[in-house]
Amino acid sequence: MHLVIVSGTVFGTADLVADEAQNFCEAGGLKVSRLKALNLDALLALQPEALLVCTSTTGMGELPEPLVPLFHEMRDRFPLFTAVPFGVIALGDAAYGDTFCQAGEEFRELLLELQAREIEPMLRLDASETVTPETDAEPWLQRFVVALQG
Repeated sequence: MHLVIVSGTVFGTADLVADEAQNFCEAGGLKVSRLKALNLDALLALQPEALLVCTSTTGMGELPEPLVPLFHEMRDRFPLFTAVPFGVIALGDAAYGDTFCQAGEEFRELLLELQAREIEPMLRLDASETVTPETDAEPWLQRFVVALQG
């Protein structure tokens, strides 16, 4: 199973979570690639058999700037990821109310529109409750890896 991890962040926390996710998933026996060039052609070239998106939320619920081009390309070109399993780890701050983890929610909705298959409900990590999101994600990652291997 080839898992491609996509991450977007403003201050680096989502990348830190993605780094930990990569280590965790590789230790679980998965082949993992990190998408460095955040564009659709680079993603498709990796031929993902599964996807994991780690994203922070910025401003009033927007995607972090590094993820915006990929998101728009996916939305505009509409490449089908029919039945490709995916998961989303969203980082945010619950103090922002309705926009808490909105970027993760938007990416999740897009992947569902592209016919990908969510195998674990989106993980929402609240910056006001955790100082170690990379380790707080481990129980979710364990379930994610088991679901991919299942």
